[in-house]
Amino acid sequence: MPSSPLHAPVLEWYAGNARDLPWRAPGTTAWGVLVSEVMLQQTPVARVEPVYRAWLERWPTPAALAQEPAGEAVRAWGRLGYPRRALRLHALATEVVARHDGRLPTSYAGLRALPGVGDYTAAAVASFAHGARHAVLDTNVRRVLARAVGGTEQPAPSVTAAERARAERLLPDEPAVAARWAVAVMELGALVCTARTPRCGGCPVAARCAWRLAGAPAYEGPARRVQPFAGTDRQVRGLLMTVLRDRAGPADAAELAAVWPDDTQRDRALATLLADGLLVEAAGTYRLP
Repeated sequence: MPSSPLHAPVLEWYAGNARDLPWRAPGTTAWGVLVSEVMLQQTPVARVEPVYRAWLERWPTPAALAQEPAGEAVRAWGRLGYPRRALRLHALATEVVARHDGRLPTSYAGLRALPGVGDYTAAAVASFAHGARHAVLDTNVRRVLARAVGGTEQPAPSVTAAERARAERLLPDEPAVAARWAVAVMELGALVCTARTPRCGGCPVAARCAWRLAGAPAYEGPARRVQPFAGTDRQVRGLLMTVLRDRAGPADAAELAAVWPDDTQRDRALATLLADGLLVEAAGTYRLP
């Protein structure tokens, strides 16, 4: 497509404002990019960075991770939340070793075929690790494009065909520039065009933003769910996982019972951990896989 009037100001802004993050460092492998993308799902950068550094130091390649039990991946995940992501990374590493000689595929299609890799992650790794031309649609990118181009405060709850087509139309023609555009828009959404309090005064495309030009109308789409935490099964699952992560051996039922007073809720949370493969039961005790 011809150059968009958004390209130059966003790319120039990114050149002067991009955060110095380890997964953006020169020489970062595709595996390092993939690990970062999985860890950053629904998790702030500040929490991810120390765990990411430790993970890559211990497991710099898929083969290094695949050599260890899945439970070690769960243990190293620590308190990032949603620990099934650790199991998915271990399963992916095992698949890469078994079917790809330990090397991640380089194409979007090859990455998308790996277990647990969806459209966003495949596009992000192909773009950020290999400089390929793909629409990388995370929450931040979707919000920036919804406002700057679509004139709405927030995007739809899930990616629409029209939204994807718009993102693809906006991609610069040159793959390397398209890859930089993808990360630049993502950074703009993370630092300036934020969900609740956008800093429009510091936005490089504020004068061209369709949402601002329309008077910044409030979002009128479907209500967005806010996930609670305190008192939920998610909290109980986390407490149970902490018992096993912080010890070398298994725990018995009495030790797990001490973390939550509601027997019914605790048993339900424990059952889901077992079903998800995050814990294993043997002879009345529980351990990481």
